[in-house]
This record gives sequence, structure tokens and C-alpha cells, in this order.
Amino acid sequence: MTRLLAAAALGLLVACGSGGPPPPDWKTDAADLIARYQKHALMGENRLAERYFREAVAATGGAGRVAETARLWLVRCATRRAMLIDDSCAEYAELAGTAPDPASDAYHRFLTLQWEKLDPGLLPPQHRELVHASTDTRQAAPARIEDPLARLLAASLLVMRREADAGILALAAETASERGWRQPLLAYLKLQEAQAATAGDADTLTRLRLRIRLVEAQLLPAPAGPP
Repeated sequence: MTRLLAAAALGLLVACGSGGPPPPDWKTDAADLIARYQKHALMGENRLAERYFREAVAATGGAGRVAETARLWLVRCATRRAMLIDDSCAEYAELAGTAPDPASDAYHRFLTLQWEKLDPGLLPPQHRELVHASTDTRQAAPARIEDPLARLLAASLLVMRREADAGILALAAETASERGWRQPLLAYLKLQEAQAATAGDADTLTRLRLRIRLVEAQLLPAPAGPP
């Protein structure tokens, strides 16, 4: 079975069967393409990521699958928010209004910080503790999440809720660094840089700025050569 990081617990796209007919092409194509979208988005390869996302939407949209297309937009929203991009998930909400799904709607509320309005039991298991926990104990929850992207998403949502401490920033930066996810790594290194600057920690600033330069060199396009 193919499971797609943030989409897995939603049962978004199942790409295998056991003893039954093979899954339709639109489903396997969309599953492969959305996984490619996530990979390249996290690497900061935005043009390539957007191409794969458009192709994934074309696969489900071409089959007239409203619910599955809505969930692709939900995966996009989750991926972007894991990278600290404040996506409103508006495209998901527009499509989901015609094809309501309780689990997807709960995940949408989770992503958009409407935690008081959702049933945690409808969330993927790795995110239930984060919502159940009190404000004072939430800081420990992300470190207990095994899946790296789910852990990064949890940390990012705490940042967006203004509940993240230095430990959360360090955890998220290390998670992104270990996976080679340049886009969120740069975002978290810059948050740590601002924190170190506020604290007047010159040694930490020097180390962080070196790391930032290394990551930026891989993210920024190479300068054009002479004509």
C-alpha cells in the first residue's frame, strides 16, 4: 500500500489491492505525483514541485473525483504549513463543501489552527496528543512523533500558534536537516538566528549564519553567465 506522508492517515489514495482488481490509473498516478510534489517542495525545488502537483490534480480532476481532488489540496496545504508557509487551505475548503468528509474536515481544522472545533479522534494518531495536550505540555508532543514530516508539521503549527519554545525550533531544524529538506530548514534556521540575535549570543549567531549560507547556496538559482 502506498501511503503519502501527511495524506496517509486520511486514507487519501490507496495504490494497491489484495486479491481484488488493480486500482485505476488515475489513483496510482495521483499517488505517485503527490508524493513527488512533497519531495520537491520540501527540497525547495518549487517549479518542479508545482508541475507535479498540477499533474496530480489533473489525474483526479480528469476522473471527476471531487473528494480526492480536495484531499490533494489538503496535502498541499499540510506540506506548505510544515514549511511555515501560512497557507489558508482555501482551495480545499471550496471543493470540500460539495463532498464533505469528517476526517478530512478535521484535518483541515487542525492545519488551520481551529483546534477547539475538532474531534481529535478524527485526526491521524500521531497528531492527537498535540491537540489533547494543554498549552503547558504541548512542547513535548512533537518529539514523540516518529514520522519526520508529521513531526515537522506539529512543530510548525506550534510556531504558528505562538506556543513554540527554543526546543521546538531546534527539533524542527534538526528534523529538516536530517532529511535534507532545505525549504523548512532555512525557515527554522532564520527563526533561530532571530532568537540568537535577540539574546545577543554571538557564537550561536556565527554558527547559524554559516549554516544559512550553506543552505541558501543550494536554494538560490545560480547567477546567469555572460551572454
